[in-house]
Amino acid sequence: MTTGCPHGQRDGTGRGVVRALADRRPTWLALALVVVTFVDGAPPAGLLAALLAFMPLCYLAFGAVRGELRRPGVLALQAAGLPAFGALALVALAVDQKAGLYVLAGGWLAHGVWDFAHLRAGRVVPRAWSEWCGVVDLFGAAAILLWA
Repeated sequence: MTTGCPHGQRDGTGRGVVRALADRRPTWLALALVVVTFVDGAPPAGLLAALLAFMPLCYLAFGAVRGELRRPGVLALQAAGLPAFGALALVALAVDQKAGLYVLAGGWLAHGVWDFAHLRAGRVVPRAWSEWCGVVDLFGAAAILLWA
């Protein structure tokens, strides 16, 4: 019996659930990375800020390799992320440590939204990348707030 489930038929054995969970490998890998990274506290603010500033470069590199930056407006939009996230990283390092962690959490959260916009659009970066990065960013932001 078909239930309209995007992962196939449900037959009462739970195979549909297992298949759906298996399809989320990027999510599981991202969650594992967040746990390993934050289990004993937040990494140094400098590292978190460097990662926030580096993230847009990954999108520019993927977009260039995949030829997506040639589409009208895509290069400008992707390039705008570089100074925006870089500025957040610099602000986070310029203010006191506690406030800096809140700025970093906000920046990571904003980048998670950026990731999910790319996931929804299915452009610029591979869908698995935007899913993985979005989960890392959102749960990373939550972990930063937890340790702030």
